[in-house]
Amino acid sequence: MASPEKYAPPPPPSDTVAALLAFTVVAVLIMPTLDVFGVIDHFTLNLWGKYLCYALLALSVNLLWGGTGLLSLGQGLFFALGGYMHGMYLMRMIGDQGQYHKPIPDFLVFLGWTELPGFWKPFEHFSFAMLMVFLLPGLIAGIFGWLAFRSRIKGVYFSILTQALTYAGALIFFRNNTLMGGNNGFTDFKTELGFSLREPATQRGLFIATAVVLIGVVIFLRWLEGTKFGLVQRAIRDGENRTLFSGYATPAFKLFLFVLAALIAAIGGALYVPQVGIINPSDMTPEKSLEAIVWVAVGGRGTLLGPILGAVFVNLLKSYATRAIPDLWLILLGGLFLLVVLFLPGGLVSLPAKLRGLWQKFRPTPNPAPAA
Repeated sequence: MASPEKYAPPPPPSDTVAALLAFTVVAVLIMPTLDVFGVIDHFTLNLWGKYLCYALLALSVNLLWGGTGLLSLGQGLFFALGGYMHGMYLMRMIGDQGQYHKPIPDFLVFLGWTELPGFWKPFEHFSFAMLMVFLLPGLIAGIFGWLAFRSRIKGVYFSILTQALTYAGALIFFRNNTLMGGNNGFTDFKTELGFSLREPATQRGLFIATAVVLIGVVIFLRWLEGTKFGLVQRAIRDGENRTLFSGYATPAFKLFLFVLAALIAAIGGALYVPQVGIINPSDMTPEKSLEAIVWVAVGGRGTLLGPILGAVFVNLLKSYATRAIPDLWLILLGGLFLLVVLFLPGGLVSLPAKLRGLWQKFRPTPNPAPAA
């Protein structure tokens, strides 16, 4: 597969640049400062950190669905795998501070283990855990993608296969004999690189790190769009057979993008775990991937700001609705999805242009001045 070549990219829309700058100022400077001075509480900052992690998951979905035309129902699997790999390091850092005061995780003590399983031992090193955040999801995505794309599987069949992959992963992690926490997963983390996760300063640092990573991913994807590789990616989305007959190895391009999307989702999962304080197989089920698809559709498929906007907006709404009207949340989510599909197919990111168009259409036309 040819590597991305420098290609003359169209200049980014001014609205996109302005929104990215505004997000940088708010996420990196204003919100942590407000937390320091007590204007917003630590819980709110933590909640927004979770939303930014979900935004990374939404970007990974959009890279495939909006940019390449591949609807993957497996991004939740890669998100959770990234979280589990980081979570294993965090569990090792608990040491003997757990409920049973043993040098191994509590769930292993409960299962009758007296020593740490061999595959757990390297995870006492942060660098190894971070390597596995990339290596395991990337390897699974690479093997699965190679098998799927070389067989020319696409469309709904590809979606079904990714859903099956996610179900298989969730079932494996639900089992206690997998030694990954079973149904309860990992929780009760204590420290990250020696810093207490219960300290507000640590959580502020994690929030800023998440915001910086998100900005970096957006900049990278914007650059990729402007390369020849990005042009081929859009050509695959709009007509794969035509692109294939033009001499491009479309399976290789799709494999690269599938692995890249898996890595972006895994990074989001790795940043999610220390901020939320838990990871379990429920984060790995196809329902999580379906939620991410809704975020992308609501925000604006095929754009860079749309998935971020959709992830934040839908999860803000979920945080309110699950407290105020918990029994109606799923109905509300389904209704929101239908409204966007029917009346705002470009997503929330297209709303300003839609409103400007309506204003131009219905604004009063001034009467021409009478001739002298």
